[in-house]
Amino acid sequence: MTHSRQPTAAGVALAARKVAELLPLTPLLPLEVDGRTIWCKAESLQPVGAFKIRGAWHRLTDLTEAERARGVVGVSSGNHAQGVAWAARRLGIAATIVMPLDAPEVKLANTRALGAEVVLYDRPGGEDRDAVAQRLCAQRGATLVHAYGDPWIIEGQGSVGIEIAAQMRAQAGVAPDLIVVPCGGGGLTGGIALACPDARIVPVEPEGWDDVRRSLATGHIERVAADAPPTACDALQTPATWPINFAILQARCPFGLAVTPAEVRAAQRLAFAKLRLVLEPGGAAALAAVLAGKVETTDRTALVLSGGNTDAAAFARVLSTAD
Repeated sequence: MTHSRQPTAAGVALAARKVAELLPLTPLLPLEVDGRTIWCKAESLQPVGAFKIRGAWHRLTDLTEAERARGVVGVSSGNHAQGVAWAARRLGIAATIVMPLDAPEVKLANTRALGAEVVLYDRPGGEDRDAVAQRLCAQRGATLVHAYGDPWIIEGQGSVGIEIAAQMRAQAGVAPDLIVVPCGGGGLTGGIALACPDARIVPVEPEGWDDVRRSLATGHIERVAADAPPTACDALQTPATWPINFAILQARCPFGLAVTPAEVRAAQRLAFAKLRLVLEPGGAAALAAVLAGKVETTDRTALVLSGGNTDAAAFARVLSTAD
């Protein structure tokens, strides 16, 4: 998939205006970590439980009438799926989502409940989700709404950064100079980088799925290894970033970080205890990196709590066990 346009700061500002007209503002919550206040953007409180609703709304509202009539196809492990399904239902657009067989049941059920058709693919077996989506688009004449390799999606996710900057100025009297972000394909990270040009942006991925971290280190796009370990961070389980994202990340991200499963679980427990928030594993990745001391924070640090779509039983196990 290629696009003639590139994501821009002006596009992020437009997306932020669209989102502000549609959705309530998610809170920016203070959290004391090692004597310093860190500001946490609670995107887990979005109507679909994750930030992905932003990019989906920006993308689908820019479709032509002819494109709307032919429908859309998305690829997702669940959060982008729900964002696209939510926006499509509100706009009267048919949505088909390509999702992995091993996606969390809560995400599969919620996507279907929003009226989308779900087409499953075999992620453990090595089936290519993008190939499945492209085939469906060709058969139906539908528009592909990629989870991160799309300029509208990147701009829409960047509206998080617009809100963080405004909320920090209102609540703390300063703008952020460091923003730590959970990262899968890089749509959210890239969008925030466009929204907050004066802040350092640090992407955080799960251990073994840290292709963006390695890509920033080598200077070219790296793929996740074929034998990558299982991860509970399904929302961040992408095979590789795309050039449209990587161009922004290279320019704005000094480095990337990886967090362990135990560090993620510790962050989930702390968010529940201190912020009263339910976070899915991927949604807690940025907080995990900060709590583990993997990034040197400042007095103007913000981070994104990107999603809360987790199975009740899985979350209960996290709370009831100590690493």
